[in-house]
Amino acid sequence: MMDLRVVRWVVTLFLGFAAFSGMAQPYRTLTADDFRGIPGSYGGEVVAYTNCSIDFKYQARREKNYYLLSFDIELTMNNNKSWIDKRQITSPAMLAEILRHEQGHYIIAYMEQQELLRAVTKTVFYADYQAQASAIFNRIDAKYKQLNHDYDEDTQHMVNRQQQQSWNAYFKKRLEYAPSVDDGR
Repeated sequence: MMDLRVVRWVVTLFLGFAAFSGMAQPYRTLTADDFRGIPGSYGGEVVAYTNCSIDFKYQARREKNYYLLSFDIELTMNNNKSWIDKRQITSPAMLAEILRHEQGHYIIAYMEQQELLRAVTKTVFYADYQAQASAIFNRIDAKYKQLNHDYDEDTQHMVNRQQQQSWNAYFKKRLEYAPSVDDGR
């Protein structure tokens, strides 16, 4: 059994105001070229690190007794902060396995972005819209941070191949049956 550690993904929040309207980013498959950062110094235990951020911006416009918020919730794979230690890669099959695991971290970030888009679409915002928007983000972000933690714990950072296969099947179903961002409008 391969004794590797793959570090979890990181989602960073940038909360601010912007004049954009929310559009869902298309899902994509990661490649080795997406990992351009310099490998960290984890003593050879960590082979890869995926860093994604969700940029959460909105513009508010007052209507009668509520506010219309126009959101831009963007998912970014931070290529220069994500890395694969290619010195530890011994075969194309090993690289494929690492990319499959890292894809899971990206999928979790993608699922978070999609849920954020669905949640803000269904919300009526009032005078406390800033607190409401922050609460939505914090609630959903906490859920996906826990899911990400569970993913690495269950798969033992991809070392537990049986659990990795279970998570791969879970991700496949979630992507296949994901509700539309427009659901609930």
